[in-house]
Amino acid sequence: MQHVFKMEQEEYTKEEIDWSYIEFVDNQDVLDLIEKKPGGVIALLDEACMFPRSTHETFAEKLYQTLKDNKRFSKPKLSRTDFTINHYVGDVTYQTDLFLDKNKDYVVPEHAALLCASKCSFVSGLFPPLHEESTKSTKFSSIATQFKQQLQSLLETLSATEPHYIRCVKPNNLLKPGIFENNDVLQQLRCGGVMEAIRISCDGYPTRKNFDEFVQRFSIMEPKVLKSCPDEMTACKRLLDKANLKDYQIGKTKVFLRAGQMAELDACRAEVLGRSAIVIQKKARTYICEKQYKLLRFSAIELQRAIKGINYLNPF
Repeated sequence: MQHVFKMEQEEYTKEEIDWSYIEFVDNQDVLDLIEKKPGGVIALLDEACMFPRSTHETFAEKLYQTLKDNKRFSKPKLSRTDFTINHYVGDVTYQTDLFLDKNKDYVVPEHAALLCASKCSFVSGLFPPLHEESTKSTKFSSIATQFKQQLQSLLETLSATEPHYIRCVKPNNLLKPGIFENNDVLQQLRCGGVMEAIRISCDGYPTRKNFDEFVQRFSIMEPKVLKSCPDEMTACKRLLDKANLKDYQIGKTKVFLRAGQMAELDACRAEVLGRSAIVIQKKARTYICEKQYKLLRFSAIELQRAIKGINYLNPF
């Protein structure tokens, strides 16, 4: 959400838009609870894995003692080893039964290096070069640590690029076509942050149009606007006033519209197009009828002249 908010802020600042602060859900405290050293869940898990006599019971007890004051962490009443984390989309309860065993299930660095050096491209591709910290034989490298390193690398890559949202949504739990479960899909959108991103966008000005695009699309509402206005910015203001819109803003290069205002403009444009279509139809029908009338009138005159000529030559 912070990345979405940052992009919105940069856009408004660049265009010199007057806007107020938009509140958004920040889950940084949850991230600190999970991965911050030395008292995060992952750090405590790695510490427990380094002691041979540690069990999931002792690991759970260590969590309860260290994180008991954290508002995002809680202990279920009916369990001695489970723990609950209050994520920004809801509470999630974790069972510690196999935490230690799964966290120790890693590849020995020497074995990984040997397989990475394989001449078979398939085998070497399965074991890419290990992280620098993971290659130190004296340092315990757990599954959780490797995951953190991979996640950090991904975040660095994302921060250096321009994000485009693609969300894969599972329509139903039966994995069958033609079934769409609304509640499950909505929950996926909430967990993926899509609903929050949409809310942040709608709280500001979600619709932006460059001046030239805006004038080209809506100049039909007032055709003489381009001739009477000195520049495209003034033309945009005049078109917006023509549509009686409120609470919009004009930037340096773009028009910023609130949610739903583009639909209002399109409705006004459709109304103008409808009236223009009626006028065109009226003119076309008038032309066709006038042409048919002139043809019938000419035919009637020619017929009268022919009859009068016959009567003149044959009076009896």
